[in-house]
Amino acid sequence: MFSTLEMDLRPGSGLWMFEIGTSLWNVLDILRSAQHFFPQVDVKYDPDTPTTPIILHLRPHLDLLFTGYQQRLHTIAVRKLRDPSPPLTLSYKKAVLSSNEEVLRRVGVSRIFGPTYPGDDLRYPGVSFSFEEDGRGESLKSPVPLPDDRLQEVKRVIISQKSADGEQRDALDEVAECRVMAGELCRAIVKIHEGVTLYFYPTGSEPIPVLLGLSTAQDLMCDLGPPIRTHYKEDDRMTIHRSGPESDADGDYFYNYQQHGIDFLISGSTHTVKKIILHTNVPGTPLFQRYKRCPWEIQGRPEDDEDESPPRKRFYERVEEIQHFIAPGEAPPSMILNRTDDEDGLRLPSSTTRLFGYDGIILEATDSAQVVAVMLF
Repeated sequence: MFSTLEMDLRPGSGLWMFEIGTSLWNVLDILRSAQHFFPQVDVKYDPDTPTTPIILHLRPHLDLLFTGYQQRLHTIAVRKLRDPSPPLTLSYKKAVLSSNEEVLRRVGVSRIFGPTYPGDDLRYPGVSFSFEEDGRGESLKSPVPLPDDRLQEVKRVIISQKSADGEQRDALDEVAECRVMAGELCRAIVKIHEGVTLYFYPTGSEPIPVLLGLSTAQDLMCDLGPPIRTHYKEDDRMTIHRSGPESDADGDYFYNYQQHGIDFLISGSTHTVKKIILHTNVPGTPLFQRYKRCPWEIQGRPEDDEDESPPRKRFYERVEEIQHFIAPGEAPPSMILNRTDDEDGLRLPSSTTRLFGYDGIILEATDSAQVVAVMLF
């Protein structure tokens, strides 16, 4: 016997435990703790493009659509309302819309939500009700005529953010700033040899600069709060490429702010920031979902002192374009990194990446030219 899933519908806001605007990283973290509800989660994405939407399919009832750039929950689709594995009860303001005993029909929607505009679907601000199955084969079949279209059975319920003009938001649009984003990273402006400036929601909040060699572990604790994880540096494979003595790294430790997609390497002697690593959270790579997407932008030199919009390259641009931006000319030799060497039996589409080193910055990129991480030092 399956236990019944009881989900409350919140038009324009969310469904059950899912809130519009929540990051992909947070939702997958929620699902890890709810495996008794969803033992299998399918992640669907375009492996060649880091900015196409991502879909989480939670069998059999839910599809969660996330935006391509900010990786935030954009649309929730509830389907197979009558599938008993597990049974689903859908409610709105404590009134049951659909259950194993209650079939949701056109007339029921109209009674609860009121009149709406003509069309095949019933559309309201933040929610719509569809009478078509989502499979291509089903949509091509001729609908069975009913003596009274008021008895049409609802096959899908779609929840999305309300737009300012009342129109349904396009699936490729980013989610507008909302309450659930408060305190989360909005963007990270990278300045080579200097550090990174962090901007947080709500928009207009005071930015937080983190400077290489100057910002301390105590500064990070005061500005960002305690990290999710702290650990001492154990992987010394890159020290062979260091020009200085290897003993300089003794006692170094990491502050891992996975909720912001950032790692800070702290000097064990001065306790100042030595390195900053920004993660892009690209699906199909070994570090996917270990870190939230950090929306970093590498800033170039302004043309003059009055230039308020200096050139920038962003996380979703191809590695060749970013390389040319950092240092025009021939790209430096790359080193190959396989993060699955220590994971027996793990096979991923992009397990091997290449490291491109420049003065003050290293780019880690996949074979499809997606930059999965940036390291400042």
